[in-house]
Amino acid sequence: MAVPADHAANEATVNATVRGMHCAACVGKVERALTGVPGVTEAVVNLATERARIVHDPARADFDTLAAAVAAAGYDLAPAPAPGDASASTSDADRMREERRTRLKLVVGVALSIPVLLGSMTEFFPWTPAWLRDRWTLLILATPVQFWVGGHFHRGFLHDLRYRSASMSTLVSLGTSAAYFFSLAVTVWPHAFMGVGHAGGMTYFDVSAVVITLVVLGHWLETRARGRTSDAIRRLMGLTPRMARVVRDGVEVDVATEEVQVGDLVRIRPGERIPVDGVVVEGMSTVDESMLTGESLPVHKGPGASVAAGTVNRTGTFVFRATRVGSETTLARITQLVAEAQGSRAPIQRLADRVAAVFVPIILVVAALTFLAWFVFGPEPRGLMALTVAVTVLVIACPCAMGLATPTAIMVATGTGAQHGILIKSATALELLHRVRTMVFDKTGTLTVGRPEVTDVVAVDMGEDDALAMAAAAEQASEHPLGEAIVRRAKDRGLALPPIATFETIPGQGVDALAVDGRILLGNRALMEARGIDVGPRMARSEALAAEGKTVMYLAFAGRLAALIAAADVLKPDAAATVRALRALGIDVRMLTGDARRTAEAIARQAGIERVRAEVLPEDKARAVAELRADGRLVAMVGDGINDAPALAQADVGIAMGSGTDVAIEAADVTLMRGDLQGVVAAVELSRQTIRIIKQNLVWAFGYNIVLVPVAAGALYPVWGVLLSPILAGAAMAFSSVSVVTNSLRLKRWRPGR
Repeated sequence: MAVPADHAANEATVNATVRGMHCAACVGKVERALTGVPGVTEAVVNLATERARIVHDPARADFDTLAAAVAAAGYDLAPAPAPGDASASTSDADRMREERRTRLKLVVGVALSIPVLLGSMTEFFPWTPAWLRDRWTLLILATPVQFWVGGHFHRGFLHDLRYRSASMSTLVSLGTSAAYFFSLAVTVWPHAFMGVGHAGGMTYFDVSAVVITLVVLGHWLETRARGRTSDAIRRLMGLTPRMARVVRDGVEVDVATEEVQVGDLVRIRPGERIPVDGVVVEGMSTVDESMLTGESLPVHKGPGASVAAGTVNRTGTFVFRATRVGSETTLARITQLVAEAQGSRAPIQRLADRVAAVFVPIILVVAALTFLAWFVFGPEPRGLMALTVAVTVLVIACPCAMGLATPTAIMVATGTGAQHGILIKSATALELLHRVRTMVFDKTGTLTVGRPEVTDVVAVDMGEDDALAMAAAAEQASEHPLGEAIVRRAKDRGLALPPIATFETIPGQGVDALAVDGRILLGNRALMEARGIDVGPRMARSEALAAEGKTVMYLAFAGRLAALIAAADVLKPDAAATVRALRALGIDVRMLTGDARRTAEAIARQAGIERVRAEVLPEDKARAVAELRADGRLVAMVGDGINDAPALAQADVGIAMGSGTDVAIEAADVTLMRGDLQGVVAAVELSRQTIRIIKQNLVWAFGYNIVLVPVAAGALYPVWGVLLSPILAGAAMAFSSVSVVTNSLRLKRWRPGR
């Protein structure tokens, strides 16, 4: 509902836990109860996570008011703990207690329902003792099942009745109560039913007891399966160690991880998990960061390197300074991001929500009409037949599967993606990604490594290694990225650098260094011309390298040109394969960059990208993406998550390449923690697989009711004489919910590239 403008600025978002929901109709009831509170502008409830996201004006609707509205609808509302909080473990303990309570009810229901079934169906079990066939015995056995095992259904029905709504509880309670109280009447007043059926009237205690037990069985199996959909959250929460070894005043002290403060020095030994984020100040090691990035190879860490909570130290011992603790660590924020994504709602779920809103009332009408039709036109005994068919319709139509079809798949997909370094911010992004047909890549840091690398050494008056060693010697005191690239390549080759006596930077041109046996000049053509160095014989080669998008540096020694050294921001090794894979998926790939056109086109040719837009200012990138969307394209933008933030926000789906940085996580709808371009393909494949699973779930959920409700109503009886038993209806209803959740769990086996 809309709120006045003066209240809109004061809106807040609260996440809460909702207890007591069983089906999609329950979700609708809770949402209506919340949006009916003045000051609430939006309420999104997720059945699978039992979470509600509420946007409200705290001045007009505080949490107690919200909780009271939900309680009036028959459910419980409590603040949702953040992942990793102490209250989160309390919430998990509450869930486990609820599961144990359901299991106890199931055990009691099974123990009592089996004797009731044996005593009621003597034609199938003629060896049943006479005392078990007695109606009073069956009444005594069935009563605890009806009122204790199935008590929450009847309480839910009373709430539904009070607020003129309907849910799964309505269907179960009405169906089983009709069977139970009819059987009670036959037991107490048998002579009143002498003309109906045989032996003074038939009892349906087996229907009431077994149906309730089967529904509880379905809920227990469903709860256990749904618990597995949250494995990713629990696994992430379990990665932070409980204790940390802090160095204070030169003494190592073991403290609880929650007590580590920003600035503390923390010592990590081989095999230990890192408790908080920080920067290494002493020692060296390799760290397994697979839990963050999905990358299996350990990463070298030395002084100045960043480390993240939850990662595992492999080889050496080191000390780091804590920079982020508690809920601010990368791990905690990733966990929160996954939790929010799991609780969000995909657009595809709207169909199920619309159907669920009217489904239960329609089933009540269908059941009533079915009863009347069989009572008037059915075979003898009409009353019993009408009751049987009506109960069957009520039981089989419970819309549990509809409410679970989408959210369970979203939960598993976002959790599985996080385990492989693909952080998906919302269910909407996960759904939209499968429809993307245009993918726009930034160049620097996305398609390329993001820093210059030496690509060519063209010897003129000395060997390549000698030229590279001399250039690196001249640049080793420089902080210029091109100089760093030369030094890095020389170190990679293991070259010994000659000593340098003096070093001078010439702004805009290069460097001038004096070696033991001569002067070294390294720079552009202007430097060479200013110092009288003839570069003419190598101009053709220089221009060819420049045409490939490379920066050419001239090396002169002792007054003569010695070599050409070319450097460029090179293409990532997997860029071309990624472009091919995206095209195979039917996606048009483009590049958008602020670099010069010649450089951009050279990189695009190497990557296999045909459509390039170069020399675009950062503020114009978002406009370029908007133009593509205006053409009716559903566009994904892939960038580094920092300077591409406006374009990422403008795209239908923004994908940030990053290594867990703050901006990368916040800027886009999807963050690829590894910075691996194959993650883009994996994200699209995960989205498509998830949507396939959701569609399968919805087809099953809707198809189940479309097919079986008419069968339950007796549509096959006139032709084949087939009637569905209420007991089989209860089993089918339980199976439908479990099958939907189980199908969603197949996403746990998803792997990139499969």
